[in-house]
Amino acid sequence: MKIITLNTWGGRAGKELLLSFFEEHKNDIDIFCLQEIWSAPHTHLDGRDAGGVPIDNNIIMTHGMQDISETLSGHVGYFRPHFGDNYGLVMFVRKGLEVVAEGEIFVYKEKDYVPSGDLGNHARNIQYATLLIGGKPVTIINFHGLWNGKGKTDTEDRINQSKNIIKFIDSLNGECIFCGDFNLLPDTVSIKLFEDYGLTNLIKENDVQSTRTSFYTKPEKYADYIFVSKGVPVKDFKVMPDEVSDHSPIQLEFI
Repeated sequence: MKIITLNTWGGRAGKELLLSFFEEHKNDIDIFCLQEIWSAPHTHLDGRDAGGVPIDNNIIMTHGMQDISETLSGHVGYFRPHFGDNYGLVMFVRKGLEVVAEGEIFVYKEKDYVPSGDLGNHARNIQYATLLIGGKPVTIINFHGLWNGKGKTDTEDRINQSKNIIKFIDSLNGECIFCGDFNLLPDTVSIKLFEDYGLTNLIKENDVQSTRTSFYTKPEKYADYIFVSKGVPVKDFKVMPDEVSDHSPIQLEFI
């Protein structure tokens, strides 16, 4: 069973470049956990700051959900927006895999919260899908953590966000795999909470030094993580070299 997590950067590195990545991996990856996905343009927000960068619908894959779905036609797409109805998280699960539960939990603010000022400080959810694998439940959690314009260090909101996620994980039966763009540095309390809970941080365990590509020029090279519960048998883990976003794709294979 193979999973890729990727913040697509809204396709800003190039639509064809991103779609060719999915075309290349559609036959060997079972689950894609993606962040920064649009399903329609936010034309009324053009020019507004989002994550410190003005929204420009001319360079965004404003129908990324539809474009990627067409490429990944052998997968079922589950779209869970966290800003309005058109922007957020998507999980693509290979057809034939048994999904017994799917949904979302908001872990920062509430659905439909629209911040004043920078739109990047919008509500945040986690998306989950529970699959029966070998007759046992495994829950995949997709996440794009709070951006607040204050770097990737701890804040009260981020610590509470982590605590809310742990409450959800604690309610699960079976194993879990928790991945995405956390917008956090490795040495934060917000990350340590997951480790103290008992999840294995595969970024730390594999001594990963960067999860960003050359498109990202700022000095802090961490953002993306995969955590697994103790019973997940990890077969392979790697940060992929493909430069299709300002984030690197990360792949996990487990038995």
